[in-house]
Amino acid sequence: MRPETAVVEINRKHKVHTEFYGNPAASKTVILVNGSLATTASFTQTVKYLQPQFNVVAFDLPYAGQSKPYNSDFTPISKEDEAAILLRLIDHYGAQYLMSFSWGGVASMLALAQRPATLEKAAICSFSPILNVPMLDYLQKGLRFLNAVDRDNIALLVNSTIGKHLPSLFKRFNHKHVSTLDEHEYRQMYAHIKQVLNMEAHCSMECLQAIDIPLLFVNGDRDEYTSVEDACLFAQHIDNAQFAVIDDAGHFLDMEHKAAWLQCQRVLLDFFNAPSKRLQLPAKGDLRDLQAVAV
Repeated sequence: MRPETAVVEINRKHKVHTEFYGNPAASKTVILVNGSLATTASFTQTVKYLQPQFNVVAFDLPYAGQSKPYNSDFTPISKEDEAAILLRLIDHYGAQYLMSFSWGGVASMLALAQRPATLEKAAICSFSPILNVPMLDYLQKGLRFLNAVDRDNIALLVNSTIGKHLPSLFKRFNHKHVSTLDEHEYRQMYAHIKQVLNMEAHCSMECLQAIDIPLLFVNGDRDEYTSVEDACLFAQHIDNAQFAVIDDAGHFLDMEHKAAWLQCQRVLLDFFNAPSKRLQLPAKGDLRDLQAVAV
């Protein structure tokens, strides 16, 4: 099914290409949040199992994909900027559910802490609250290649690390996509990594404890970069957290093989379809003396 496309203006500053996969029988809408260097195309497999039950919205950030022709200022934006864009889109589409992938989890958690009125649940995939040794190594190597605009090595790095469990066909598509981006997209990723490594893009305990809807953290059991064990650390800071493990899957989950796709389908549909309610939390201004936890 071809989506309805639109360009949504954000705070008179950014214009964002969106894709709306409508389902006339659905009463709920899921908004999808990309990882770094990704576009709406990365959610092709995900839309296949969500759209039969829900309306689905995907979007490209202003510097990426089909949003690029509508924007002229490609100064790198922060994760706080990305969270503001996400909040505007949640409101625009009246989304009830959110699903993020990888580094899209940073902006998603920041947005969720603002308690968007329509949102009822969120699934945070391939994400963890810490930068472990394999992730730090990946990011440090990425900084060198991104700073040099070494296109081929950037793509090879992605495919040999977080993408190492992808099928060969997907690796070829991934290499072509990552190695042919515009220079400003590499600058954006470089700025993002620097922000994370300098702990400027961290999500504080105040942020985590402000989230008042159920969260599902989904990780692959073969993902050493955002591992199952690391993701479970969120349980120490979020009261309404659930966890799911996708068997024999790495970082890219439903893209890696059919069994992982089927398990992702079952896990996410079960979560979104189960009844739930918001937690009764104190007002955001009443949260005090909370320590920071890095993402």
